[in-house]
Amino acid sequence: MGDPKKSRKQYDSPRRPWDKGMLERERKILSLYGLKNKREIRMLERILRDKRKNARALLGMPLETRAVREKELLASIARMGLLKSEGTVDDILGLSLEEILERRLQSMVWRKNLAKTINQARQFIVHGHIAVKGKRVNIPGYLVSRDEEAHLGYYGEPPELEPPKPEKKGSLKAEFEAAAGLGGGEAVAAGESGAGFLKAREARVKEQLAEADAGKAPEKAEGEQ
Repeated sequence: MGDPKKSRKQYDSPRRPWDKGMLERERKILSLYGLKNKREIRMLERILRDKRKNARALLGMPLETRAVREKELLASIARMGLLKSEGTVDDILGLSLEEILERRLQSMVWRKNLAKTINQARQFIVHGHIAVKGKRVNIPGYLVSRDEEAHLGYYGEPPELEPPKPEKKGSLKAEFEAAAGLGGGEAVAAGESGAGFLKAREARVKEQLAEADAGKAPEKAEGEQ
């Protein structure tokens, strides 16, 4: 059994850690499923690898032993929700990482609209707002079985979901025009193009300079007298 005080590595590192295709695929998975780090991907890959290993081992067994072991293996994977009850060994060998990612509690909470985003689903789980069969579960990577799928819900009072904030259209443009000294009429006259805006701004500056020169001329004349 080993020493229970010493935790053991629950995942395997890739042979080519800097493979470009693998890094790009993992980056998309992290973003799509709201994972914290690549360690969560490695742990699920190891589960799939063990299941495939058990399925390949069945091919070399005697027919009587294989029939019993195959039935047990298919039943265990069907309970996980990865296969239907009438699945075969070939279906086990064809399982993908995305299929087991969909069985994570975080993904199930999001799919059932208990959270607005995949990241919010993780937050609800970690904060203890999600229950499975009435029991609080605070592990986002918990694999939900087929029997538990229909018993997902909030633990206690459901958290308040804030309504989506409306987008502020044109606010940035209005602030820019106000900082540039253009009013509403001048902005319309300037048009939507950048060239028209610059021309209007240049005309505005010339008017301000002319008004300043006109105000200084009488003062200069009084000073000479």
